[in-house]
Amino acid sequence: MTAPDPSTARIDGPWVDLDVRANGIRFHAVECGPGQADRPLVLLLHGFGEFWWSWRHQLTALDAAGFRAVALDLRGYGDTDKPPRGYDGWTLAGDTNALVRALGHTEAALVGHADGGLVAWATATLHPRAVTSIAVIGSPHPRALRHAVLRNGPQRSAFMGEFLGNQLPRTAEKTLTRDDGAFIETMFTERTTPAFARTDEFAEMMRRNRSAVQIPGVAFCSLEYRRWAFRSQFRRDGAKFMRLMNRRLNIPVLAARGRDDRYIHAETLSASRYFASRMTYAEIDGSGHYAHEENPDRVIELLDHHLRLTL
Repeated sequence: MTAPDPSTARIDGPWVDLDVRANGIRFHAVECGPGQADRPLVLLLHGFGEFWWSWRHQLTALDAAGFRAVALDLRGYGDTDKPPRGYDGWTLAGDTNALVRALGHTEAALVGHADGGLVAWATATLHPRAVTSIAVIGSPHPRALRHAVLRNGPQRSAFMGEFLGNQLPRTAEKTLTRDDGAFIETMFTERTTPAFARTDEFAEMMRRNRSAVQIPGVAFCSLEYRRWAFRSQFRRDGAKFMRLMNRRLNIPVLAARGRDDRYIHAETLSASRYFASRMTYAEIDGSGHYAHEENPDRVIELLDHHLRLTL
């Protein structure tokens, strides 16, 4: 089977596609229309195994609420450039910081799920002037996650099996892409609620995400996020990054998780409050790890309230 073209990440809908150059590469982004530069900017950052489309519900709702919502294909995903390097915490935070300015703004609110949430934490810490607030879904602060994986047996068991498997060169890429991306469907099925996994919405998500992970370069690039996170724990750059992340944010932070999330546990996410003086913790009913897709209306409600704290 021929691999999907990167342009398949450009999906028709009530939005327009943007090509934005920032931090030395080209990013594919989506927003609901031109002429919104005077609105507060909200950047939507997807997680592992996804692409910008995972924010389709929030993108249109936040636009209707008066924000300039821009959903990104992160470095290495979708129709964004796929350089072989740049998947470390500093570069990823630099991407987001540069994108704010490339879009014509000086600051933005960041919303991230999973790996995208880790980028939000890093950007807010390393580039504080560019970030007015962050909202993360199923994404603990990096130091809180590391502590939980080291000290909490159930969280370590839930997190480390797949994470360690991601480290195997070439083998992990083949795992992601074989059988038309079947691994993605298995991962989502395990981390969503059984009721949601039986819906037509879930079937459409799987069709889109299974195709997106087969775009040339995506499997390697998406795994590099996790490989750097692992390798850096044994190197000076990782120790330095974690030292820099040991700062308490003073901006509004929303930390949310699906109440039935078996991948990121409640105590792991709630421990992020040690790194955020103005953090609100919320659990979202009827959802697992992908709450923004399983219960989009509740996530939109939480985001709208959270974002208005910065207006």
